Amino acid sequence: MSSYLVIALCAVVFLLVVANIRIVPQSRAFIIERLGTYCSTWQAGLHVKIPFIDRIANTVTLKEQVLDFPPQPVITKDNVTMKIDSVVYMQITEPKLYTYGVEAPMMAIENLSATTLRNIIGELDLDTTLTSRDIINTKMRAIIDEATDPWGIKVNRVEVKNIMPPEAIREAMEKQMRAERERREKILIAEGQKQSEILVAEGKKQAMILQAEAEKEAKIRKAEGEAAAIREVQSATADGLRVIKEAKIDDAVIKLRSLETLEKVADGQATKLIIPADLQNMAGVAASLKELVKN
Repeated sequence: MSSYLVIALCAVVFLLVVANIRIVPQSRAFIIERLGTYCSTWQAGLHVKIPFIDRIANTVTLKEQVLDFPPQPVITKDNVTMKIDSVVYMQITEPKLYTYGVEAPMMAIENLSATTLRNIIGELDLDTTLTSRDIINTKMRAIIDEATDPWGIKVNRVEVKNIMPPEAIREAMEKQMRAERERREKILIAEGQKQSEILVAEGKKQAMILQAEAEKEAKIRKAEGEAAAIREVQSATADGLRVIKEAKIDDAVIKLRSLETLEKVADGQATKLIIPADLQNMAGVAASLKELVKN
């Protein structure tokens, strides 16, 4: 009978031990309380708790979590009411502080995010709010991360997901953007026409310059041709004079040529005839011709 009792006690102890064996998965932590007070934090691995004395007070995930909060109404510095929703990327770094630091940590982060967002947007006007998302994200992350340190939470990033101005503001912004696009279009058209006129004027200018250069070149070539012709005539005249000089032709021959020219002139239809002043020397010329004939 006693043996059965021992076996039964051993079986009960074995079942109690097996029932109190816990395996903690990776990226999770268990908070253990002993007789109602914090005892330890179990990390990943195999653990055994004392029956009826230890209990698992909380199971905490150590992975990074994404908290997507609903849109929050905010008022800008220039009294424009809008809605902004944000996303918080957070991670539990101290499971003990997370368990005992604050009641309902996720709700606390949501409320803290909403109040921080209202405070930041209240210092900015509408235009700055729409164009300064990076500034808003940086300020919110710094403020929320500092506030959640006692809760064992690390805030890695805060992102403003969407900014929703009122309908009237959106219509005014659309009209403003449309007017800005039309203004840019007119500027581009005017710039295009200006460039076109400049190019046409430049083309005419270049054409006139080329025409003037062509005329200048033609005149230069013509002048060079006339100068060359004059040089050729002068050269031929000089050659003729040089030949005459080398042939030693005297005044008699020259006077004879003058008489021949006079004869050709007189043979024409001329009504007047001019006789050289030295006609009395014709006898000398004739004598000279006879001498030339004899030679």
